[in-house]
Amino acid sequence: MIVREKPGPLELLSALRGSVLPHIVGELAVVIGFSIVLVVIDNWLTPVPHLSAAPFAVFGIALSLFLGFRNSAAYDRWWEARKLWGGLVADMRSLARELDMFLPDTGPHHRLLKLALAFLHLHRLNLRRIAPDAEAQAALADAGLDITGAAHPPCAALDEMGRIFAETMRDGRMDGFGGRTLSTRLGNIALNQAGCERIATTPLPYVYSLLIYRTIWLYCLLVPFAMIDSAGELAPIFVGIVAYVFFGLAEVTEELAHPFQMTPNSLPLTAICRTVEISLAPHLGREAPSPLKPVDFRLD
Repeated sequence: MIVREKPGPLELLSALRGSVLPHIVGELAVVIGFSIVLVVIDNWLTPVPHLSAAPFAVFGIALSLFLGFRNSAAYDRWWEARKLWGGLVADMRSLARELDMFLPDTGPHHRLLKLALAFLHLHRLNLRRIAPDAEAQAALADAGLDITGAAHPPCAALDEMGRIFAETMRDGRMDGFGGRTLSTRLGNIALNQAGCERIATTPLPYVYSLLIYRTIWLYCLLVPFAMIDSAGELAPIFVGIVAYVFFGLAEVTEELAHPFQMTPNSLPLTAICRTVEISLAPHLGREAPSPLKPVDFRLD
């Protein structure tokens, strides 16, 4: 996720990190190049059709409304994903406090907190579809959790936590009320986990993307015929601005619709995991690690 103050005028024009421009430069080059060819043909070879701008105004409004609807749907997915991870942070903090109250035995107490941290990192890896990194491997080693052969590693961590809960209740180290409270907490964690997986495995309908990109290409390749009459040789510049707006909005929607991917505007899952590690450190008798800081304005 891009984390920075509001850029100044010069930075606003030149900033590329977090911008969609690098992703749509190919489309812009095609549209602007096509416009330049039309202007050259119209001025030096033979007149091309000069269309009225009125139909394109109506067409542009309709396209903007459809893009706005899709962008709203994508942002809802991004924001829901952030709320679910916020719920996981709250659940982890509450779990630590409840363990302090209901399970004073530091052996299983600390093991459960370490397993909770391992779960969080495994959940992050699962959503991003990446192999275990240094943070995840350290959490797994600390928890003593072997996920070799596990069909679903995050659930393997939760299952181990559930097994320890049952074991402490059978041994009388935790009463029934504490067991019920912690079992409910485990259920809340699993509920937030399932919500994240629902977003990750259920993209926006493909037909939306297909219709949007087809319509944008059609609009941007036809609009030069309406610009030549009024803008003349400057038509490619105005066509490029129109294309930047429409292709840019479409690309922003694609990034927001996939909040867990490793893109500049995705959620900073690694930083959120570090936030939980900081919160749980006092309950484990450890010194809290430092928060992760943005690198070149990007926080992962």
